[in-house]
Amino acid sequence: MGSGVTRLLAALALAGMVFLPAQSIFAQAHPNRKVITKVMPNYPELARRMHVQGSVKLEAVVRPDGVVKSTRVIGGNPVLLQPAADALIKWKFEAVQDETTEIVQLTFQP
Repeated sequence: MGSGVTRLLAALALAGMVFLPAQSIFAQAHPNRKVITKVMPNYPELARRMHVQGSVKLEAVVRPDGVVKSTRVIGGNPVLLQPAADALIKWKFEAVQDETTEIVQLTFQP
């Protein structure tokens, strides 16, 4: 990653985040549909070096068979967005009759 991109991401991360050592990642799904399998996101090296913590809120469109069809970022720290979305697309929800939209919040914190 070029130093310009690194600086940009660092500046975006500084724009409103509290910096504490990040040790854990917690995931919370909207209670409408049970989560069968959770895949936790990889913690980005940049975030680890900068001790970034924070939450990413995502919307997941889930097929009737429980497979995540698509994700959309609702909000969160720019450094944490992609790892959160990459993990959520791998989640598996319980099977139901119709496609649903679930709100998931992944929290990166110490």
